[in-house]
Amino acid sequence: MIRSSAAKPAPESAEPPTVHVVDDDPAIREALSSLFRSVGLAVQAVASVAEFLGSPRPGTPGCLVVDVRLPGLSGLDFQGQMAGLGIRLPIILMTGHGDIPMSVRAMKAGAVDFLAKPFRDQDMLDAVAVALERDARRRDAELAHEALAALYETLTQREREVLAQVTAGLMNKQVAGNLGLSEITVKIHRGNVMRKMSARSLADLVRMAEALGIRTGGQTSV
Repeated sequence: MIRSSAAKPAPESAEPPTVHVVDDDPAIREALSSLFRSVGLAVQAVASVAEFLGSPRPGTPGCLVVDVRLPGLSGLDFQGQMAGLGIRLPIILMTGHGDIPMSVRAMKAGAVDFLAKPFRDQDMLDAVAVALERDARRRDAELAHEALAALYETLTQREREVLAQVTAGLMNKQVAGNLGLSEITVKIHRGNVMRKMSARSLADLVRMAEALGIRTGGQTSV
């Protein structure tokens, strides 16, 4: 493979993202490891899916680069089982024996790319860059959702009921009638909800409720 310097290394102050290489060919593992490290990425290279599953994984953003033909569980079969195994890393598949139906299957199942060997270093680096960005966005979204859910947990049951009805578009008077409260009490609860949820406006609160899966009546999917 030809070295490329186009990809930028990770900042020195941050833990570098990790590329997990799964290929039973030691020469490929070494070549890819060298390539990824040359642009500042961490690498964990193993020979099989079983070895990958048995290895500790860092908490940094990452992705998988997996050969289609592997001893034991194949790359395509592994891709199909990732969700059930709780593995949400973006995956790039590579093969020396690919065909169009195989690549279509991989892409439909969510692969970032399907590269035929031999591939250009830049094509691999580009695919990895997309995969790492996708994983970083997923992690950021999960952290934001966890923070939002933590704010929701600070609400009392009555405040949750008010939140659900207010964000469903009901006026304070309607919420008061539904919950058997005075309108002033509803306003107090609504103010508490806005403060505890760090919502700057009703529209902000509505977006939060949608993100949490809150339904009228106070039910939530968090």
